[in-house]
Amino acid sequence: MTAGERRRHHQSTNPLSMDGTTAPATRLLYFDDMWALQSSATVLSFQEDGTRQAVILDATIFHPQGGGQPADTGFIVSTGDEADEQVRFLVEDVRSKDGVVYHYGKFEEIQDRSKSHFREGKQVNLHVNEERRNLNSRLHSAGHLLDICIRNVSLSHLEPGKGYHFPDGPFVEYKGTIAHDQLETKKLELEKEANTLISMGAKVSACILPYEVAAEWCGGALPSYISRDSTPRILKFGEHDGCPCGGTHVSDISVIGSLKVTQIRTKKGEKQAVQFYYSIHNIV
Repeated sequence: MTAGERRRHHQSTNPLSMDGTTAPATRLLYFDDMWALQSSATVLSFQEDGTRQAVILDATIFHPQGGGQPADTGFIVSTGDEADEQVRFLVEDVRSKDGVVYHYGKFEEIQDRSKSHFREGKQVNLHVNEERRNLNSRLHSAGHLLDICIRNVSLSHLEPGKGYHFPDGPFVEYKGTIAHDQLETKKLELEKEANTLISMGAKVSACILPYEVAAEWCGGALPSYISRDSTPRILKFGEHDGCPCGGTHVSDISVIGSLKVTQIRTKKGEKQAVQFYYSIHNIV
């Protein structure tokens, strides 16, 4: 999760939807249960913007793209009497703007009454693609695990920056530098430490907490972008220090599988940075 996205997450707004009406912020059900793949919700609006169609709900278990994590996919299906024909809306992308989550996609079959099943006030059921969600969660958790490992292998002088937890080349970036002759050594140390922790396992939890409690979960202090009057969501792996995060994660770090640090890249110049690239694999 980038600093900008984190700040926006902690702001309370009543944004305008695409049709110009006021839309309340969407309740993020995965905040309460990161492992739920089905839920129900109420339609607030169905919108069309050129060639794009979007469903806005009062609540969602779909994770929108952001914080370095890809969007969930899946489908939303209408509900009603048995006489009513169920209509599926295929969710191909999910984005969040000013607290409102937009589920972009298309109807599985074009029917005259498709849109009527997604009018304001209609009840719908949500289904998240399990395979994609599990991979996204494992990759995101692996990035946070590396953050713990970085502190454990004497690299605590590095300041956390951003993370990219997509399947095509995930990495975590830190401000600072590592001596060139230490890159290979640290790469091996990080990989060994990560797989040791994975083999030991640790329960993963995420809670929205008062500022002072959140700071305790994070080792006594929170990043400067977290407002003191906010209630941040804190991710915690076992007894390790937590950190703010709005994403989805595995239930136990053992679920990550084996982790390989594929390379370490350094950026020189005024903004020195180190990028740790990684990949994950199922444990056979």
